[in-house]
Amino acid sequence: MTLQSNRRDFLKGTAAVGGALVVGFRANGAVAAGAAADLNPFVRIEPNGAVTVIIKHFEMGQGTTTGLATLVAEEMDADWESVGIDFAPADNTRYANLAFGAQGTGGSTAIPNSFMQYRKAGAAARELLSMAAAQEWGVPGDQITIAKGVIAAGDKTGSFADFVQAAAAITPSEEPVLKTLDQFTLIGQHQLPRQDSASKTDGTAIFAMDVEVEGMVYATLLKSPKFGGKLVSFDASAAFERPGFIEAKALANGSTVAVYASSTWEAIAARELITTEWDFAQAETRSTDEMIAYHQGLLDQPQFQARKGADQALTDEALAGAAEIVETSFLFPNLAHAPMEPLNCVIQPTGDGVLIHDGSQFPAITQPVVAATLGLPPEKVEIKTVFAGGSFGRRATPSSDYQFEAALAFEALGRTKPVKLIWTREDDIRGGYYRPMAAHRARIGFDAEGKIVGWDHRIAVKSILKGTAFESVLVHDGIDEVSVEGVHDTHYQIPALSVGLSDAEVGVPVLWWRSVGHTHTAYVMESLIDMAAEKAGADPVAYRLEMLSGGTDDQNRLSAVLKLAAEKAGWGEALPEGRARGVAVHKSFGTYVAEIAEVSVDGDGYVKLEKVTCAVDCGIAINPDVIKAQMEGGIGYGLGAVMRNQITFTEGEVDQFNFPDYEPLRITDMPQIDVHIVVNDIAPMGVGEPGTPPIGPALANAIYAATGKRVTQLPMSENGIDFV
Repeated sequence: MTLQSNRRDFLKGTAAVGGALVVGFRANGAVAAGAAADLNPFVRIEPNGAVTVIIKHFEMGQGTTTGLATLVAEEMDADWESVGIDFAPADNTRYANLAFGAQGTGGSTAIPNSFMQYRKAGAAARELLSMAAAQEWGVPGDQITIAKGVIAAGDKTGSFADFVQAAAAITPSEEPVLKTLDQFTLIGQHQLPRQDSASKTDGTAIFAMDVEVEGMVYATLLKSPKFGGKLVSFDASAAFERPGFIEAKALANGSTVAVYASSTWEAIAARELITTEWDFAQAETRSTDEMIAYHQGLLDQPQFQARKGADQALTDEALAGAAEIVETSFLFPNLAHAPMEPLNCVIQPTGDGVLIHDGSQFPAITQPVVAATLGLPPEKVEIKTVFAGGSFGRRATPSSDYQFEAALAFEALGRTKPVKLIWTREDDIRGGYYRPMAAHRARIGFDAEGKIVGWDHRIAVKSILKGTAFESVLVHDGIDEVSVEGVHDTHYQIPALSVGLSDAEVGVPVLWWRSVGHTHTAYVMESLIDMAAEKAGADPVAYRLEMLSGGTDDQNRLSAVLKLAAEKAGWGEALPEGRARGVAVHKSFGTYVAEIAEVSVDGDGYVKLEKVTCAVDCGIAINPDVIKAQMEGGIGYGLGAVMRNQITFTEGEVDQFNFPDYEPLRITDMPQIDVHIVVNDIAPMGVGEPGTPPIGPALANAIYAATGKRVTQLPMSENGIDFV
């Protein structure tokens, strides 16, 4: 069961006489329960015994609701069937992501930053219920047991409901006792049903697109066809031919017309009848070929040395003395996020503020942005978070772009009527945010035996973080960390490695895309390592293991997943004619993933990806089934991108418009995927993104092994590879 409430309603409900037992933390981080003034609720046990976990991270399909609820239910020994979830209200001080210091979901951080918080909250709730039962039954506390929501001592039994009221009057310990790993009964269970499966199956789950409120009008946007264009004028007279059209208004940002109607379809249809005039003086007007040439030119003179401790002079000297130098360039196109649920939200007036219904990924950004737009105190902007149909980074913009536009549309209409803003998929693919175009060039020097003696690596890519609120944290000495992650911090033992970085200045708006910089850096590094293995005459897996033999924790864990994937894939065993395997291993977001792709090539040269064997080490596996699903989903998402996806431009305008020409992965493209999870007792890390980076290079290396074609420019289908 999924409940929805805002903070006012939530606190009102928990304060009621004879109400729920509420457990959470004080502002200083100490465990608290009951009516503490600064209580930050994480768990609520209803008078009927139902357990509700307050989820501070939103759910976009990645399994957050299940993972966080599992942590609480595990420590409480609750009956999983009685556990529900309630999305936390917007409250940056109480529900901050500990990795960001602000409320938001992203970077595969939901489980890592919440692991101890939610376990402690569950353990505290269990302790309070145990103490209440011990007092009522007059038995020592150590005689109390709890299993699947049943409290027992000797021949006495009871339910959570029997002790909620008494437990609410007890003060919890500052450090409740947590379970040891061998005591887990839910964590690590393979068949634990997801929290959101039932509601998403029977249609009762509420997504932002489902939200309707009384008196609501629908709005869609008419925007410049070129990024940076400014509105000069518009004429909406013809739109009045549509019976549902209400009106059109220029928004205060100077670049958008809001079209209002009685339904989504009428708003979209009316928009087609509106004529506009634009000023493109400050707009991006280059075509793709010009952008490519510009990025490649930047590689000649890097602005920054991104490898800590590297010395370009030493790299140059090593290359000058090399017996052979191999130079390879790579090019990656812009990519759209293309979530299945297009961007949308509802903004409605309250007595003295507004309420936003949204699949809200970053309430910490949306709340102040909307407040500033409408001239309201942030606390007057409530956010009711609902499910989102995917994101892949798109709903986490530093500017809260679509929520900002919804506020502008609400303001322009007089603030009296609720407004539901809907972007079409065409709007987002043609005028949204993108994974930036990236160019790489590597010059690798080898000695006479084929060993690496020097490596000069250069990257040109537009910075995602500069100019945003994240710059102060993730940009150091001018270097955007996500532009070079996966290269400058490689765990391979590479002598005389230098990494030059140039920031591309392009008018195309860019944003993190599932696994961010690792989307291109893993592809380049794992392709180059394969090339180096070939130069050394070594097996690709054995070569990687040798390059990872330094004994660091990162190297050991990368080696372990590589060995596991190789073993499960049957690496080294003979394959039928026309088949080949390729391998890649990469660490991202604290998680280690190795993937082995097996391809077949028919008599006409068509390639088919037959199988992927994946090994993952993400620390303690909270929900193995969720981990497996995220690896499968990440692999599929990455495959669609490297095989066919690209965003191209003609004089600054995006050429693609929807799935017919920005193709998602086809069901016939999806291979058999076997996922193997490393079992250990290390603190858990995220799994939403790490499955994506290795699949591109694993496929590319398999294609090379099968055909002799090395794909260095994506997408593959536009660069010499035909897929079945």
